[in-house]
Amino acid sequence: MFSGLIREVAKVQSLTNGKLTLIAKHTPKIGDSISVNGICLTVIAVFNNGFQVELSPETLNLVAVENLTDEVHIEPAMQMGDRFEGHIVQGHIDTVGIIKKIEDLGNSKNYFIWIDPKFLHLAVPKGSIAIDGVSLTINEIINGLIRLTIIPHTLSNTIFHKYKIGTRVNIETDFFARYIDNILKNRELTKFNKESLENSIFYSW
Repeated sequence: MFSGLIREVAKVQSLTNGKLTLIAKHTPKIGDSISVNGICLTVIAVFNNGFQVELSPETLNLVAVENLTDEVHIEPAMQMGDRFEGHIVQGHIDTVGIIKKIEDLGNSKNYFIWIDPKFLHLAVPKGSIAIDGVSLTINEIINGLIRLTIIPHTLSNTIFHKYKIGTRVNIETDFFARYIDNILKNRELTKFNKESLENSIFYSW
C-alpha cells in the first residue's frame, strides 16, 4: 500500500524485456514493493546507485509505457507504523488518461484530464485520485474531463511540470469508490441471478 506522496524522482537507465532499471537515491531490498509512476512493482535487483524492477506483459499493455524512458515518480511501500498522509493507493492502475488542457493560474496550474468514460463514475468531485502515483484531489468534472489544480510545491517535486497536452498518464481511481462500486455491482448480479432462478423454478412447474 502507498500514500500517493512521491518520495523521489528517479532516472530511467533502461527498459529491456520488461526489466526497468532506475538510478535513484533510495536503496530498497530485493523483494520490496515500490511504486513507479503509480505502478506497484517488485524490486528484483539492487546496485550501488539504483535498482531494477520487472513489469509483466499485462502491465506493459495497460500503462503509459512511453513515460518509462526519462524521469519517473517513485514511492516505497508504506510500513507498519508509518505516518499516514495522502490517501490509500494500491499501485493498481485502472486506465490511462490523456491531458487535454493546461491552464496557468499564476501560482498554480489546472490540468484537465480525460479518462475512459467507463471509469468516470469512480471519480468523485473533492475525492481522491492518483495520477502517475501522485495523490491529488479532484476539483470538479467538466464535460467528461477531470480538473485538478497543481500547486507550486507539487510542480517542483514531481514530473508534472513536464506534462503537455496529449501526455498520457496512469490513473488509479479512489480505493473506496472501486470497492463500493464492485459490491453494488455484485449485489445487483446476485439479485438478478436469484430472480432468474426463481422464475425458472416457477415456470418449470
